[in-house]
Amino acid sequence: MSTDRVVLVTGGNRGIGRAIAERFVRDGYRVAVTARSGEGPEGTLTVRADVTDAAAVDAAFTEVEQKLGPVEIVVANAGITKDTLLLRMSEDEFDSVVSTNLGGSFRVVKRASKGMLKARFGRVILISSVVGLYGSAGQINYAASKSALVGFARSLTRELGARGITANVVAPGFIETDMTAELPEDTQKQYKASIPAGRFASADEVAGVVTWIASDDAAYISGAVIPVDGGLGMGH
Repeated sequence: MSTDRVVLVTGGNRGIGRAIAERFVRDGYRVAVTARSGEGPEGTLTVRADVTDAAAVDAAFTEVEQKLGPVEIVVANAGITKDTLLLRMSEDEFDSVVSTNLGGSFRVVKRASKGMLKARFGRVILISSVVGLYGSAGQINYAASKSALVGFARSLTRELGARGITANVVAPGFIETDMTAELPEDTQKQYKASIPAGRFASADEVAGVVTWIASDDAAYISGAVIPVDGGLGMGH
């Protein structure tokens, strides 16, 4: 189904964010991506923004609105990791991850919701992780920031659900990215043994779920957590 709705994907210059942006372009959407550096895929408008800075987020939205129109679908994907065990984790390693992954989603969605309320239409899609609910040693900061997105989406659903706006969480498991490719082969084997599907996902498999949630077919789904993890996090 082709549509020319305006989409903004944060962190759309690499990894899952880039695959999501590519998929929206392919489906005929008008697509903008935020990036701190680098460019989004072909056919997208790249705007510079650091999601930890509300003024930068505001300026990025203003640029997208001027060039493409009001943002109707927002995918909060920008995220960082600073993995270490709790007793070694510094205040900065905790705060910076939470400020980017959770605070960034807050700033981006708050700014997007103004236009969505006017249009009485919106899709808020928060990219979480299987780790958010499954947990992972050495990732207290990351897991906390990602599980918090569930409460965010559900509260937003209660606030804005009657205005034609949905808010959902997509929770990917292990994805084939540059990061997972660098893992030693033994480690990759170990991870795959714990995944019922027996393999990592392609980033495009995550992108397909995101574009479906953005579509009219998913208009009555809100406050949901949709795992794309090959069965790894079942029951969490």
